[in-house]
Amino acid sequence: MGIFGKWLGGGLGFVMGGPIGGLLGFLVGSMVDSATGQTTTTTRSIGTTQGDFGMSLLVLVAAVMKADGKVVKSELDYVKQFFVSQFGKESAKQALLMLKDILKQEIPVRDVSLQIGRNMDYSSRLQLLHLLFNVSLADGRIDTSELNIIEKISGYLGVASADFLSIKNMFIPETDSSYKILEIEPSSTNDDVKKAYRRMAMKYHPDKVNHLGDDFRKTAEEKFKKVNEAYEKIKKERNMV
Repeated sequence: MGIFGKWLGGGLGFVMGGPIGGLLGFLVGSMVDSATGQTTTTTRSIGTTQGDFGMSLLVLVAAVMKADGKVVKSELDYVKQFFVSQFGKESAKQALLMLKDILKQEIPVRDVSLQIGRNMDYSSRLQLLHLLFNVSLADGRIDTSELNIIEKISGYLGVASADFLSIKNMFIPETDSSYKILEIEPSSTNDDVKKAYRRMAMKYHPDKVNHLGDDFRKTAEEKFKKVNEAYEKIKKERNMV
């Protein structure tokens, strides 16, 4: 069954309806029929499931890839590598086929993002943003149009501006980026730095997305590592112990 069987096993809830369901349409319906051997029915699962996250990721990845008016091979290669590392070669092949189908369609970014924001838990939404930046950077640079669409998606998802800026600085370092990752000012005291680190470490801890399964939990470790690196850099600059 590959990736889709795995996601189905983890549940497909809110993505089967609304604008996301409209985009996935026949493809998801035939996938469910093939995997279960039964007639497709729309069910509402409680909380964010692995299937909800995976399908939402594919749709938003397609929106970002289309933002600059072209879809480059490096972006497709990154998506392929991501799914290979998470689910294996056969599953990656299936995911790319579905992504290519979505890329052919007009994606209502606002409506799709609002649907995700209403139904997906906050930690999973932060993880989606992190992965969107990863895809955008796959060709070596984040195009302005791609950054703009990710920022819009972030707003529609209901992500706090400070959290967006934190994740953005993990990929596009600005002045005092380490402080922005920890969501504090350079004028903060050492105690404030320590408190901010504990707060951000808790917010971005991989355990926060345990409900998405081991596969998606792996991708959260990168974000957690960036928080630790920012903290260590500040400690070194301040000679903190």
